[in-house]
Amino acid sequence: MRLDVLGSSGTYPTRGRPAAGYLISQGDTRVWCDTGPGTYVALPIESELVTAIVISHEHPDHWLDLVTAFHAVCYGPNPRQGIPVFAPQSTIDHVLGIGGDDQFEGTFDFNPVAGGDTIQIGEIDVGFAWSDHSVPTVASRWEANGRVFAYSADTGPGGDWDKIAAEADLFLCEASYQGDMADYAYQHHLTASLAGTIARRQGAKKLMLTHIPPHLDPTLSVNEAETSFDRPVDLAVPGLTRKI
Repeated sequence: MRLDVLGSSGTYPTRGRPAAGYLISQGDTRVWCDTGPGTYVALPIESELVTAIVISHEHPDHWLDLVTAFHAVCYGPNPRQGIPVFAPQSTIDHVLGIGGDDQFEGTFDFNPVAGGDTIQIGEIDVGFAWSDHSVPTVASRWEANGRVFAYSADTGPGGDWDKIAAEADLFLCEASYQGDMADYAYQHHLTASLAGTIARRQGAKKLMLTHIPPHLDPTLSVNEAETSFDRPVDLAVPGLTRKI
């Protein structure tokens, strides 16, 4: 498998740094996971080559470029119909309530997924577990060719980590906070230190931090995660590619 980081900014995009979005590939299977603002133009392939789309939850920094993709696919030179989209039912309802019409629903084939579900997308098996977030959110575990990629999505400490991150070859984990978790009233994100602790406890081989808000110094986040993970930690930056 291969991971291409399209965007990783937490909460909102900035110039040169789109919000959450990743391309996960195995052979001819290419899945756009989270379609945050700015990630469509960061795709390293033409949109007609996207096999399917997975959206973790309804917060706009994780799905707004689905609208951009719709305009490109529906009105561009190579229109498509029925692109599979997998997301929690509440996300599907939210997206369709804001921008859905007959053409939108024709361009995309929406399929609800929930914690405990497993699906196959081309050459990749994907399993889902509920994360610890303020709206229904699915973390995901991607398996192909004997390799495992795990994605925390947005989550607090109470995620179902055994089902997602255990023995992952690469664990992509959010790190929205720095310092002590007790300092934050909103408990549905992780500190960088907690991300490292979870990765170490689950036996993840490599850890990559993502969803760091623009106002935080990512170098400090990496340092905090490395202290608890007890080995080098990678940082998700747009344009980064990793073989899993």
